[in-house]
Amino acid sequence: MKLTKPNLSWLTDVGVFAVNRLPAHSDHRYYETLEEAEAIAPMALRHDLNGSWKFNYSGKPADRPELFHQLDYECGSWSNIEVPGHIQLQGYGKPQYVNTMYPWDGHHDIRPPAIPENDNPVGSYVKYFTLPDHMKGRPVYISFQGVESAFYLWLNGEFVGYSEDSFTPAEFDLTPFLHEGENKLAAQVYQRSTGSWLEDQDFWRFSGIFRDVYLYTVPSIHVRDLFVHADLDAAYANGNLRADIKLADRQEAAVYLELKDAVGHTVGTARSEVSTLEAISLSIDAGQVTPWSAEKPYLYVLYVSVYDHTGMLVEVISQKVGFRKFEMINKIMHLNGKRIVFKGVNRHEFNSRRGRAITKEDMLWDIATLKRNNLNAVRTSHYPNQSLWYELCDIYGIYVIDEMNLETHGSWQKMGAVEPSWNIPANKPEWQDIVMDRAISMVERDKNHPSILIWSVGNEAYAGEVLLGVSNYFRKMDPSRLVHYEGVFHNRKYNDTSDMESRMYAKPIDIEAYLNDNPQKPYISCEYMHAMGNSVGGMHKYTELEQKYAMYQGGFIWDYIDQVIVKKDRYGKEFLAFGGDFGDRATDYNFCTNGIVYADRKVSPKMQEVKFLYQNIKLVPDRQGLKVTNENLFEGTEAYDLLVVLHKEGKEIFRGKRNIDVPAQSEAYVPFELPSVDEPGEYVVQASLNLKECTLWAEAGYEVSFGQYVILVDDLASSAQPEGSFRVVDGDVNIGVHGRDFSIMFSKQAGSLISLNYAGREMIAIPPAPLFWRATTDNDKGFSLGFDSGAWFAASLTRKCIAVELTEQTGIATVTFRYKLSISAEVLVTVAYTVYADGSLNVKSRYEGATGLPKLPIFALSFKVPADYFHLDWYAMGPEENYIDRAFGARLGVFKNDAADNVSGYVVPQESGNRTGVRRVNITNDDGHGIRITAPAAQPVECNISPFTAFELENAYHHYELPNVHYTVVTVAGRQMGVGGDDSWGAPVHDEYLIKADQDLAFEFNIHRL
Repeated sequence: MKLTKPNLSWLTDVGVFAVNRLPAHSDHRYYETLEEAEAIAPMALRHDLNGSWKFNYSGKPADRPELFHQLDYECGSWSNIEVPGHIQLQGYGKPQYVNTMYPWDGHHDIRPPAIPENDNPVGSYVKYFTLPDHMKGRPVYISFQGVESAFYLWLNGEFVGYSEDSFTPAEFDLTPFLHEGENKLAAQVYQRSTGSWLEDQDFWRFSGIFRDVYLYTVPSIHVRDLFVHADLDAAYANGNLRADIKLADRQEAAVYLELKDAVGHTVGTARSEVSTLEAISLSIDAGQVTPWSAEKPYLYVLYVSVYDHTGMLVEVISQKVGFRKFEMINKIMHLNGKRIVFKGVNRHEFNSRRGRAITKEDMLWDIATLKRNNLNAVRTSHYPNQSLWYELCDIYGIYVIDEMNLETHGSWQKMGAVEPSWNIPANKPEWQDIVMDRAISMVERDKNHPSILIWSVGNEAYAGEVLLGVSNYFRKMDPSRLVHYEGVFHNRKYNDTSDMESRMYAKPIDIEAYLNDNPQKPYISCEYMHAMGNSVGGMHKYTELEQKYAMYQGGFIWDYIDQVIVKKDRYGKEFLAFGGDFGDRATDYNFCTNGIVYADRKVSPKMQEVKFLYQNIKLVPDRQGLKVTNENLFEGTEAYDLLVVLHKEGKEIFRGKRNIDVPAQSEAYVPFELPSVDEPGEYVVQASLNLKECTLWAEAGYEVSFGQYVILVDDLASSAQPEGSFRVVDGDVNIGVHGRDFSIMFSKQAGSLISLNYAGREMIAIPPAPLFWRATTDNDKGFSLGFDSGAWFAASLTRKCIAVELTEQTGIATVTFRYKLSISAEVLVTVAYTVYADGSLNVKSRYEGATGLPKLPIFALSFKVPADYFHLDWYAMGPEENYIDRAFGARLGVFKNDAADNVSGYVVPQESGNRTGVRRVNITNDDGHGIRITAPAAQPVECNISPFTAFELENAYHHYELPNVHYTVVTVAGRQMGVGGDDSWGAPVHDEYLIKADQDLAFEFNIHRL
C-alpha cells in the first residue's frame, strides 16, 4: 500500500497494516566478496542503529508530540532509551501480565477492531545518524526486526511508512529521504492497534522497539529472495537441491551455485546464462549426502554468486543447507523415512531483565540447555522468534514448530467456556489480509531453515475460513513441511486446517481414547505438562505412550522459562515480580511462572525428570549386564562411553568404562562383570552414557543417559541391640531417659518429645508433631486442594494428645503418644519413641484411617532443630528434589546440600525440596555435630529439610515475605502425595499418587547422634 500521509485511523483499520513496507523475504546473508562469505563475516553492508535513542513517552495519543519528526523540532532535552528494549522496562508506564483476557478487559467495553483511545501508550523515538561512506550513493533500507505493536516512521521530516505485526521484520526504503551529513530518523510506536486483537498471547504486555534496528544497502545486482529446496530421494540417500532466486530488479545477470560439504569439498555446481529474468531457478544433483536431523545436524553451505553482464562478481550469498525429508507416511510423521517423536518444549523469548528483548548469549545458553537435557524440539510459542534462534536450531539440531504471530484467545474463550460470538478472525473476510500478512512474513523470512519441520497457523484463535486459508497457503507455498493448528479441536468443521491432531493438556486416558478410535491423524500434545511451580509429576504417563502407539508422536511441555521480571522492593532489594506486582490490572498474577528453567536461566529441579524421560537411549542394568534400547532414529552409540559404577550404600566400590555398539532403532544386552555383592547391604549399579568428545553444547564426559539397579542383600542375623544402661524418670509432668552423654525428655503436658540432648547440645528446638499438610503448590491451588482437604491444615495445628504410655524392657524404654484430630473423632494417630542405651531413638508413627475424609496431602512428623544445624548429607533419591510421581529421573546416591537449598526457586513459595527413598540424612553444624536420621532400605521414608515450615511457606506470596531463619525444619514423611502437572487449573494428581484417608498408614525412622 503506497500512501504518503499518515493517519491515526490506521490503528483501527483492519485493512491498513503495512504502508510502504517492503515485501517480506528470506533472511539470507549476502556479501560483496567470496572471502567475506566463506568467513561468514559480519555483513559490511549493514549499519547498526541499536543503542541510545532520544525518547518521549505519552500515556495516550492525544498527548503525543505530533510534530516531533520534523527537522526543526528540538528533541535534545528528551530522555534516552535503549534499543532494543521495551518501553515498560525502562521506566515508562508499566508492564502488564494477562493470559487469555485482553489487557483492557474491565476498563473498556470495546470489540474489534476498536482500541482504547485514552489507554494507548505512545513512544516517540528519534535517532540521529550519518550514513557510512560505503553506503553513500547506494539504495539504503531500514529493517526493524521487532516493534510492538504498530509504528509510524519518518526520515528527515518525511513520512516513510507504517507497520503492524510485532514479531516479523518491517523494512522500508529510505533512499528518497536521505540527506548529506546528519539524518533524523523518527518512529512513533503505539502499544495498541488492530494488531493487538491478534496478539492476545499468554505473556507480558509490552511495547516498543524490542529487536534490532539496522540500515542496509545492497549490491548493484541483488538477490532479494532465496528459497532453497534441499530434498532427499525415495531412499533418503541422495540429495537434490533447487534454489529459487528472485532478483531485486530486472538486470542482465548470471548466477552460479556451488554446494560444499561441512569440510569445504565441492559437492555440486550449477550456472545460469546471462539473462534479464527477475526469477531464476537452478538445481544441483548432490549425489549421496549426509541427511540433517537433530541427532546429526549436518549442514552443507550453498554459495550463490551473482555476476553482472561483464562477468564481474557482484554479490555472494552464503546459505547453510540441510538435506532432509519430512512427510506423512501412513498417517505417521516421518523424518528421513523414520517415525519421529517430538521431545519438546514451548519457548517464549524471555529475559527477566530485558523481557522479550533477549540477547545472543541468552539464546546460546538456551540451545545448549535443550541439548544437554535431551529435548529435541521447540514450538515458538506463539510468534516467530529472532532469526538467530533458527540458525542455532539448524546448527545444534533442534526440530522447530514455527508459529505465526496470532492468538485471539479472549475473543472466543471466556472464563474457560467456549463462547465464539465475537471471535476473530473466524469467517470474517475483512480479517483475511491482515492475518495472511503475518503468515507470509513468517514463511518468507524463515523458509530456508532445515530445523523448521512444521508451520503453525497460530495459537488459540478458535477456527474458521480465515485460518483454513492460511493453512492452505502454507501447503501451497511450501509442500516440504506439514501444518499445525490446535484450535480445530473446538470446531471440527475446520478439521482440515491441521495435518495432525494437536491438543492441549489432554489427560493420558483421553489421548489413548483418541488413539484407540481409528484415528485419521497422528497425535501431538502441542502443550502438556503445565510446569507451573512445583510440577511435572506424572510425566511418564505421556512418554510411555510413545512406544505404545505409533501415532502418538510426542509433545511440547508448557513451558521453557519463567516469565518474571526483576524488580526492586521498597528497600531497594531485587526480587522476582509477576503479574499484579506492577499495579497492573487486569492481571493473571503468577500464571506466567511455568518454566522448567528459572527466570535467571538456572535449571529448575523439574528438569531432572524431563531429562530422564526424554532420553533417546534407555539403560536398564541388572546384576549381570545392561539392556540398551537405542530409540535414536539414525545415530548409534559410537559417540558415548558406557560407564558402569557399583556403589555400596553410597560408597563407590567399582568403576568400569567401555565402548558399546548399539545401532539406532535397536536393542541389545551388554554383559559386564561386577564384584560380588554377597556381603549384607544395599548396592546400586549405575550405568551411564557419557560423551567421548566435546560438542557445541557440552564437554567431554557429559552424561546424556543413565539407569540404575538396586540390589538389597539382607543381613539375616538380627541387629544387635546397643549395649549400656540408662535411667528412666517417670515424673509428674515429664518422662526423662538419661544415659551417658545424652538426656531425652518427653512431656505428658505437651504430648511430645521435648528434648534430645547429646553431650550438652540440644537438638529439639520445637517438639515433633504429626503433620498432614504441605505448603500448597500452584497445581494444588488449581484443583482446589485447600478447599477439599483444608481440614487437614487445621488438623495439623489442633491435635489433642489423649494418652501417654511408658513401657520399659531390658535396655530400652518406649514412650507412646496417642492423638485425636479435630477432623474426625474416628481418626487416631500414635507416635512411639523407643530409646536405646546409646541414646538413639526409634520413631514409629501410625495413622488409623477413617471413611468420609478428604485425601491427605502428607502423613509426616515434623520438628525443628536449631538453625545452626543446616548442613545436609543425604543417602536418598536425588540429587534434585523428587516426589512419588516425579522420581524417575532421580537416582539413589549420596548428595550434599544445605537446608536453604531445599527452598526451590518457584516464584511463589510452596512445597519444595522433598526427597523420596531416604535411607539416611545427616543434619550437622559447621563443626560436624548434629543428628542422623535413618530408615530401613526396604522401607525408606521421605524427608523435607528446610528453613521454613509448611505454614510459613503457605502464608508467603513472595520469597521476601518469608520470615528470617530461626530454625531448621525437619519433616519426615511416610508418604507425600504427588505434585501432578497435567494442568494447573483443575487436573488432580493421578489416583495412584494420592493418599486416601480411609487406609492405615505407618512409617518409622531412627535418630542417632553425630
